[in-house]
Amino acid sequence: MDFFELIKTRCSMRAFTPQAVEDEKLQRILESINLAPSAGNLQAYEVYLVTRPEERTALMHAAWDQAFVAQAPVVLVFCTHAARSAKYGARGADLYCLQDATIACTYAMLAATALGLGSVWVGAFDDDAVWRALGSPQGQRPVAMLPIGYPAQEPKYRQRRALKDLIHRL
Repeated sequence: MDFFELIKTRCSMRAFTPQAVEDEKLQRILESINLAPSAGNLQAYEVYLVTRPEERTALMHAAWDQAFVAQAPVVLVFCTHAARSAKYGARGADLYCLQDATIACTYAMLAATALGLGSVWVGAFDDDAVWRALGSPQGQRPVAMLPIGYPAQEPKYRQRRALKDLIHRL
């Protein structure tokens, strides 16, 4: 698929079939995450791959019971790892690691689309409940969950802002 067609094709999917994501496709998504650009190439983020139903259900509850989180056969949780970007001081710890994690999530979302899968960016959740669901170490901040699976409905594309309203030429 052409890159620009990929961008046009991607949309938020909130309904998934029970079909498992093949290991080969999942591996390609994970490799795409690893290729995402990051500040100083430090990759100041961690990704938690969640496939077991119990943990996906716990993540669903952490996301204020958004059912599609548990419905997706795979959920990736992207967390900042501020200590990895500490060499850049407070800006690294507060911003660069956040940017790194969100760029990595974007790469995963685009890779999923290229592989015929659906995904949706989830940012509405209780951080502490996510920690309990993952059993992950403190010092990392969850910033996005990405449920991934085969779409159970047709994509719904939404109107976007006109470029003249979005882009400001100087």
